[in-house]
Amino acid sequence: MAANKSIEIGGTTVTPGTRVNIDLPVADLYTSTSLSMPVQVICGRKAGPVLFVSAAIHGDELNGVEIIRRLLKRKALRSIRGTLLVVPIVNVHGFLNQSRYLPDRRDLNRSFPGSSKGSIASRLAHLFIKQIVSKADYGIDLHTGAINRSNLPQIRANLDEPETLEIAKAFGVPVIINSDIRDGSLRGCAADRGMPVLIYEAGEALRFDEVSIRAGLRGVLNVMRQIGMLPRLKNPKLVKPVIARSTSWVRAPDSGIFSAKIALGKSVKKGQHLALISDPLGDEEEHVLAPFDGIVIGQNNLPLAHEGDALFNLGSFESIPRVTNLVEDFAATHDDDPTPT
Repeated sequence: MAANKSIEIGGTTVTPGTRVNIDLPVADLYTSTSLSMPVQVICGRKAGPVLFVSAAIHGDELNGVEIIRRLLKRKALRSIRGTLLVVPIVNVHGFLNQSRYLPDRRDLNRSFPGSSKGSIASRLAHLFIKQIVSKADYGIDLHTGAINRSNLPQIRANLDEPETLEIAKAFGVPVIINSDIRDGSLRGCAADRGMPVLIYEAGEALRFDEVSIRAGLRGVLNVMRQIGMLPRLKNPKLVKPVIARSTSWVRAPDSGIFSAKIALGKSVKKGQHLALISDPLGDEEEHVLAPFDGIVIGQNNLPLAHEGDALFNLGSFESIPRVTNLVEDFAATHDDDPTPT
């Protein structure tokens, strides 16, 4: 097999067979303290694709940071084909402040491709595109739900692109969502470059969720096997995911105390009682009902709701029983999952 090529990141040349940590300078704090984005580059000896894996584009989404930490401890990475670019904390400002946003209150994932002369968000997006995305052939971006909101482990991607669909299936979570590309998002910017990118959503902001972390780690390794960076497993445990035809948030019909009656990952029937919203004295109560048959793929965890607040994200599937079985088997597998190296 042909030898791999060197790669240059932030002015540092990483040669085949080496593993290098690089600090990419970002906008400093107003205390004159230098701030940098940590990157590890693993350049294999043999030729292969370049994959980036990133986390904490939203600074309060922590599961991905732990997924990358565990990934970097895998012995299998010593003999990869191609090059792996890992960025555990993209939004370093938000990470320090335990905040989804940057100090200027901008959402980094609505700021791509950015500009070297723009706002903090724009400059950070530009840096990430120039130094990481532009050097890669594939990408996996790791996310969680927002504060007080949990997501069932799921992949979001442009499934109309055949290669993206293949790696989405290979990731190995039970639910895949054919998600529209939003303006200014990392995925949208990568799509403009013709790059397959997966978004892994799982868990809740500012919390570690062990099942989500284990599933994410296994998923990244599965994609690396699918694109030829790692050898295929002899007897892999394959998950045949199902694709959501559509998703929709069920919103609070009134303000009050929110009491959920259904759990994340469970199936629901049209008209089923999902939650109860009542006033603090319990004099007035209103039932929240499922608008269609589906699976709960996202859920609000805060027991307080204003009228119109998003409470449950339901996915619509052709075969609800099959999805339910997949989700249950998936959770059981990852409760005590020794992820293969």
